[in-house]
Amino acid sequence: MMLWGCFAAGGTGALHKIDGIMSKGNDVDILKQHLKRLVRKLKLGHKWVFQMDNDPRYTSKVVAKWLKENKVKVLEWPSQSPDLNPIENLWAELKKHMRARRPTNLTQLHQLCQEEWAKMHPTYCGRLPEMFDPS
Repeated sequence: MMLWGCFAAGGTGALHKIDGIMSKGNDVDILKQHLKRLVRKLKLGHKWVFQMDNDPRYTSKVVAKWLKENKVKVLEWPSQSPDLNPIENLWAELKKHMRARRPTNLTQLHQLCQEEWAKMHPTYCGRLPEMFDPS
């Protein structure tokens, strides 16, 4: 199962299940559907910067155009460097919770992922950038 998730220092945003193959068009649809909602939910105002892992799908002309048209400030980031991305810590925590809950099928896995993602504490999310350990 492929998931797209987002978070900010104030907590988690959407956790979106990707059906089929992830494409450049999917990325724009997901951003349209979830990014602004996260900004409103967490009351980020105008002082936020979007960070992504620079996967080629996210740096496509279609996605770049949407980000520019929507005035989304994007953090400059080394190309395809997931080991530096704070969300990797959140994915690891989610996986740990899933191992403990032991889902028995994909439907249950998706439901439990949604539950656990929503329960991630804002304090934990706020500490994620400082939790990076390159070792």
